[in-house]
Amino acid sequence: MTLTIRSLSAQEAEQHLPDLAKLLQACVVDGASVGFVMPFEVQEAARFWRRNVLPSIADGGRVLWGAFEDARLVGTVQLVLDMMPNQAHRAEVSKMLVAPAFRRRGIARALMQALLARAEAEARSLITLDTRSGDPSQALYASCGFEVAGEIPGFALAPEGGPRRDPTTYMYRQG
Repeated sequence: MTLTIRSLSAQEAEQHLPDLAKLLQACVVDGASVGFVMPFEVQEAARFWRRNVLPSIADGGRVLWGAFEDARLVGTVQLVLDMMPNQAHRAEVSKMLVAPAFRRRGIARALMQALLARAEAEARSLITLDTRSGDPSQALYASCGFEVAGEIPGFALAPEGGPRRDPTTYMYRQG
């Protein structure tokens, strides 16, 4: 199998909308803390991509990468470029997603490398992100040069629903 990482235009993302929705839903069902709680239907996932991500890609405020094994979409990550004027030197990482069956194959790292290269090309010298404290993704981000800025307790509801609130760790990378 051949892994290909490429940025997607808004039109390409629209063409991949069913796959993007399935990927997001699969990650949430698997326990990913990416802003959604169970029950989480594929229609809600599609609505998120259509309303929140595609318009931002179209206006240049966000870049979306897809990771494809052969022709199958198996991962994504986003770089949010649309910042306030006093933060034009910065960007944010959003929605690192790798299909559960494709994890531990270097896909997330390859996505991060593409994102960091684009951030550098955009002259973004500070990259920030947040992740559920203690998640495997936190170790990945640290291995990519991100440092912990701090932790906020009780930041987000657990993806499986219920009353539990998980802490989040804010991280940054200067470069």
